[in-house]
Amino acid sequence: MMCRAVLAAVAFSVAVPAAAQPSSGDAAREAAIYPVGTVVDMRAWLARVPVTRAFPPDFAGSLRAQAPLFTIEMTTAPGCVPCDDAWARLAAFRARYGWQVRVIGRDEALLRSGRLGLPWVGHPVIWVRPIADPTRIVPIAIGTDHDANLARNAWLAARMLSGLSPQTGLRAMAKFTGIVGAASSSPSIPARR
Repeated sequence: MMCRAVLAAVAFSVAVPAAAQPSSGDAAREAAIYPVGTVVDMRAWLARVPVTRAFPPDFAGSLRAQAPLFTIEMTTAPGCVPCDDAWARLAAFRARYGWQVRVIGRDEALLRSGRLGLPWVGHPVIWVRPIADPTRIVPIAIGTDHDANLARNAWLAARMLSGLSPQTGLRAMAKFTGIVGAASSSPSIPARR
């Protein structure tokens, strides 16, 4: 689960201009981020992540209706196991709900993370933004996640970017999975606290 400090930093960043924000880098670094280098490690971590099961009745229709207004953008890197998994999941999301999905570079992701007061933790990071406004962004996942959780987070991000209180949206956006690509083999996954 994503730690409360990172949720607070994201909620604060949606509501307050970047120049007025205090540095939250140290608190964000304490988030539960685990590098994975193999599909086995990634699947082991994902097996621990709860899957969203309850959705509002208009969930699918709402996501399809939002497709012309929002886009999902993701960083990626060669050999990044969670990137490959996230791309497959986002391709299914695009086919089901009609949203645009595109890649952004590491430099753009670094700038976005900096504007939100978050540290760069590695690939992938998945963002939602209005198509018409590249400066309004909400990160919806650090690493990969279950299909249902990615859909839930995209729906909540779109609602937050459309006027839903960031605090309300982030309470519902319970976590970012926290799986990031590793350059070498990953350490064993620590026991959940």
